[in-house]
Amino acid sequence: MTTTQSTVQYEVLDPCLLGRPVHRLPVFAAQLREDLAQAMRLNVHRRYWGTFQVDDVAFSRLDGSEARQRWLGFAAPAGQIAFALERKVLLSVLNFRYGRATRPVSAGNVPAVADAVADEQAVRVTATEERLAVVLGQQLAGTLAARIESNLPSGSRAVDADDSIKPGTAALPGKGSWIVTVRLSDGDFQGRVWFALDKQVMGNVLHGLLPERDTSKKSNKNPGPLAARLQVGLSGRLVSKETTLGALFDLRVGDVIPISLHRADVMLDDSRLFTAAVTEHKGKLCLTSFEDIE
Repeated sequence: MTTTQSTVQYEVLDPCLLGRPVHRLPVFAAQLREDLAQAMRLNVHRRYWGTFQVDDVAFSRLDGSEARQRWLGFAAPAGQIAFALERKVLLSVLNFRYGRATRPVSAGNVPAVADAVADEQAVRVTATEERLAVVLGQQLAGTLAARIESNLPSGSRAVDADDSIKPGTAALPGKGSWIVTVRLSDGDFQGRVWFALDKQVMGNVLHGLLPERDTSKKSNKNPGPLAARLQVGLSGRLVSKETTLGALFDLRVGDVIPISLHRADVMLDDSRLFTAAVTEHKGKLCLTSFEDIE
């Protein structure tokens, strides 16, 4: 008899992210997908991307497979963004940019037929290809930085985030770094693009995802101690007199009940807290000279 045991893989919590809105990262991913799709449809970018579509955007942690890519560095307003794309995507954009027929073509009702994508190993890396990678990285990293800035509160935003993306020092992201994976397609052709975010940039992503009540909580002025803000109602019992039930029923309009006014009881609901002297001030009865009930 053979027993098969399956090991359940649990996600390891990062203590640095406890209390951060990591669960809202899919919201940012959906926003970025729309931004990238819109940017790639602009005339200034369409001459590079043609009919490429953005299929999916997702956050994950760098596990080593993406580390084999050729990474480029870009300086963002809040930190560093690393950029990489599959070479087959870069070659496809390069061929489209310079008019080589590697994209699907169709005529009338005839289905589109794609030429075979050139073997990456058989195509040597050229300076034109390297320059194009920088251009594409600057375009997409600028869109990412603009989305991050637009989500931040107005007081935390940088100016002209899209225009401030500059090529920086290329650095291999460390294992466990946050990456954004963008899946692209053009017909049957599919490829991927990656962004790696440093701690400052990722911090801004999470800060922009905080609900408004959380972002404004720290800016509120100190309202003071609770004892100074809690409102309670006090009542003053000026006088009490004991009498018989028969005398009470014998009372008529105009009768006078003789009383002597001493100190009044100050009540919180049914609890006596203080005694106080009764005085007159501008035609009103007032309580003064409070003493605790011991």
